Amino acid sequence: MKLLSVWVGLALSVLCIIPSSACAEEYSLNDLFRIALERSEKVGIASAEVAFSEQEKNRALSVLMPRLSAFANYQKYSNDKYNDYDTLIQPKSVEQWGLRADQAFSLSLRELTMLSEARSDIVRARYDLAYVKEVYLLQVAQAYYNVLLAKKGVDIARSNLERLVRYRDAANVRLEVGEITKTVVLRAESELSGAKSDLVRSENALTLARAALARVVGLEGGFSLKEEPPRQARTESLPELKDIAYSERADLKSLEYQMKIAKLEISYARGAYWPNLAIAGVFQRTDQEPETLTLNTESSYGALSLNFPFFEGGLRRAEVQEAKIREHQSILQYEDQKKTVGIEVETAYLDLLTQKETLKYLEDHVAFARDNYRGVSRQFEMGLASSIDVIDANNLLVSSERQVASAVYSYQLAILAVEQATGTLLREVGEKAIR
Repeated sequence: MKLLSVWVGLALSVLCIIPSSACAEEYSLNDLFRIALERSEKVGIASAEVAFSEQEKNRALSVLMPRLSAFANYQKYSNDKYNDYDTLIQPKSVEQWGLRADQAFSLSLRELTMLSEARSDIVRARYDLAYVKEVYLLQVAQAYYNVLLAKKGVDIARSNLERLVRYRDAANVRLEVGEITKTVVLRAESELSGAKSDLVRSENALTLARAALARVVGLEGGFSLKEEPPRQARTESLPELKDIAYSERADLKSLEYQMKIAKLEISYARGAYWPNLAIAGVFQRTDQEPETLTLNTESSYGALSLNFPFFEGGLRRAEVQEAKIREHQSILQYEDQKKTVGIEVETAYLDLLTQKETLKYLEDHVAFARDNYRGVSRQFEMGLASSIDVIDANNLLVSSERQVASAVYSYQLAILAVEQATGTLLREVGEKAIR
């Protein structure tokens, strides 16, 4: 019994080694989304920008903290020929150490403005990350549907090859009984050779599409795709979709925070007109050899200084003007991007309507072409149709099948394109835009 279980285990291992596709990982579109967000270099770069912004906030926060430092000083004089009078003038050695606390800030509290700017920049970077994710997920979806379309193309090419084989065999049967000439069989062989060539091209296109998907997502080794149920399109009108995009698009929200940061930069630049206040507290310990009666071994003192620059060659005025220009520039960028978003939403919406209507008519078209081919094939077998009729019917069927396959996946991709254009794609796939 133990030996039997060992042989069964070996057999299962062989089955998993020989047909690699049988043991390959199967991924749905949501699985690919999750893996892509974990492995993407583009997402990693945008995430690093968020981390960099967080460190900028820590740096701005450190300015508000007092600085604590320690100091020490030791001096020893080489001349040891001292008398009692000389030691009163110059000691043999002096040792000093102590602690110092410093804090400097502007009376305008521009340091708090810098901290607020840094916090806003973190939110801006997170919205940039969300936008990068949405654009990237749409690329993943496009690569996913390209693989499914290429796979469907292989199935269509194989079905076409099977039909032409049956047509060639039927032509040979009619040739043997003298109902048709040799040219009909030669035409059938020619069409069959073309179908074999189409199958090779379709298989190569599938291989290339799988490689492109693996590159985009970061997959390694063999894998298979699980086709999900068709997604349902949004029911909102075009104006409603635009309103959703204006309130949800991550790139627009990023520009909104950019405008806020630009306004804070103006306040920070104006703060340079205010004086700077510095506060210091010092504790000092002094040891001297030999000690004197007047030596102060321990001392503590505080210092308060005010610095008010009156003239800096127009530097402060130039910094304020630069900040105002950047604010105006950020406003123009926001308005320009808002118009671009409106066009993107309208383009995605109209493409969705086009794909939806096209798909409906192409489904009817492929049904008619399939019935037409079956009818013409029967007529040819009974001698009621010519070879040209069969070939035309088959070409019409192949063309309609490819068109409907392309329309099916284009419609699903168009649905996701609308989600991306309105800024709701991350929410639809269960990913939080802001963490």
